[in-house]
Amino acid sequence: MNPVIITCAITGAETTREKQPNLPITPKEQAEAAEACVKAGASIIHLHVREDDGSPSQRPERFKESIDAIRARAPGVIIQISTGGAVGESIENRARPLALKPEMASLNLGTLNFGDEVFLNHPKDIEAFALQMQKHGVMPELEVYEAGMIETGFRLAKKGVLKGPLHFQFVLGVPGGMSGEPKNLAHMVSFMPEGTHWGVAGVGRYQLPLAVQALVQGGHVRVGFEDNIFYSKGVVAKSNAELVARITRIAGELGRPVATPAEARSILGIF
Repeated sequence: MNPVIITCAITGAETTREKQPNLPITPKEQAEAAEACVKAGASIIHLHVREDDGSPSQRPERFKESIDAIRARAPGVIIQISTGGAVGESIENRARPLALKPEMASLNLGTLNFGDEVFLNHPKDIEAFALQMQKHGVMPELEVYEAGMIETGFRLAKKGVLKGPLHFQFVLGVPGGMSGEPKNLAHMVSFMPEGTHWGVAGVGRYQLPLAVQALVQGGHVRVGFEDNIFYSKGVVAKSNAELVARITRIAGELGRPVATPAEARSILGIF
């Protein structure tokens, strides 16, 4: 079977130390977490950054600190920065870190109710993000929270705003988006044409069952404290690497080899 690419979203913008004491916040902590995740089987680090007080940040300087620290401890790993930012962050601030030219960045394909907030992604801003990613040589990961956003991705590709091969990430379980029920992932996958890459990020209790479903269906997997802080019901995970290691083990039992960072680069066309 085709190798599985494991992404770890090590920090996020919403998770707090009060709920997850092991959350990496500083560049040093993020680098240590990234190194452990790569050793456990991850090949992509999805990166939000925080200030030292734990507040979410889109400062390019802070992203550079974390990226440099991660590359020093985990050379070769693919770094994928978030352009989502905290809910309510300005479009301009969300785009600034693209100038650092990371290998990948998230590109949200629509607006949705995100819990009690509105996660705003205007069509003109989505196109502007995509064109900036082209300009800086950054591969977009197309973040999808409901099925209509997939169609948006295909329309942008038809316009030339997105270049193939497309890589979709289905984020399921966010209040306001599609839930993480098995039928929803199956529906999302039914849209995928040959040659398109896809993965799934299950939020909260959906993380593990959706990861296993993706392994069986041939997709890629994202885990990490951004989406889920528990190892099992009521048991807080010790580290991001613990969540990665579980997927590596299950993938092996299902006959899915785990892609190294170099193999992930080849699969996705990142050079």
